[in-house]
Amino acid sequence: MFDFIGAVSNGVFDLKNYLICTVAALICGIIVAVAASLRGRISPSFRLSLILLPAIVETVILMVSGNIGTGIAVAGAFSLIRFRSVPGKASDITLIFLSMTAGITCAAGYVGVAVLFSVLISIVAVILAKLNPVNNGELDLKIVCPETLSYVNAFDEVFAEFTKSHRLVKVKTTDMGSLYKLYYKVSVKDVKRSKEFIDAIRCINGNLEIYLAEADERNEEL
Repeated sequence: MFDFIGAVSNGVFDLKNYLICTVAALICGIIVAVAASLRGRISPSFRLSLILLPAIVETVILMVSGNIGTGIAVAGAFSLIRFRSVPGKASDITLIFLSMTAGITCAAGYVGVAVLFSVLISIVAVILAKLNPVNNGELDLKIVCPETLSYVNAFDEVFAEFTKSHRLVKVKTTDMGSLYKLYYKVSVKDVKRSKEFIDAIRCINGNLEIYLAEADERNEEL
């Protein structure tokens, strides 16, 4: 299982070995995609990318092997792709590197090592995600209030009734300084009482805009 399987040897392409390496790369991609799904919700497009990326990288490495000109061209193409992509979370970028490493290992001919590596790292990633959840059940709460409202302690009673914990993370002025935008991280006692929670805040902030959603993980970006 851990023996070397070369798809290209001395310039000769071996179709059987190539298929073995490609299937192994796809298996590694499926393992990584499953691990990513177990860690948390991911988009279908990201799941598909994790599955296909090892096989794509494996084929690229095989075609580049020993050809300097092709290698430079591929490096330039990958650079263009980088500038067409949006910043991602650190955990997502780590999964992409995991898929790429699995593909490179398959291209090197060590399919057993690639599968074992993917399984081990995926298991560790899932365990760490379960032991240390990213947002710990926190929600993002954004409140718009007038400048006349002393926001520092204005919502203390509401937070005491509806939340287990809360913290103010950012304050921003808007509308020529006539309004404040307050950004909180809150952990609610009962999600089913979200409407009551929002209604209670509306009574204090003068029925201005309120936003409550799952915690934004953009601060995890690299």
